[in-house]
Amino acid sequence: MIEFHLEQRTGVAPYMQLVQQVKRALRLGLLQPGDQLPTVREVVTMIAINPNTVFKAYRELERDGLVESRPGLGTFVRTQLRVPDRESLERLRVSLQQWLEQAAGVGLDDESVVDLLMDTLQKRRAALS
Repeated sequence: MIEFHLEQRTGVAPYMQLVQQVKRALRLGLLQPGDQLPTVREVVTMIAINPNTVFKAYRELERDGLVESRPGLGTFVRTQLRVPDRESLERLRVSLQQWLEQAAGVGLDDESVVDLLMDTLQKRRAALS
């Protein structure tokens, strides 16, 4: 089961952080069709968040066609996002871990790594356009 967390300093609305975490879990193959998301009550207990915020996140995911609410049962994953096979993901993870170690070795902190990644992605998108 997915375990949610909130980052206070990101500037991203709490409901959107929950949506992003579910989508990330779907992309990484951690959630599969049929899996149940934590109940609103469980999320509220887990991360001390307003229940309406959780409802809003789940409604957003439902609007996107990713989950479905089953009254009296909970919220379940409907579909999977495009996911490479686990072996490919693991090879990429190992390669990324090595890259992160190199980045730390030259003095990049987490925020700098994210900035470099975002800048590189933007340049890649521009080159593909």
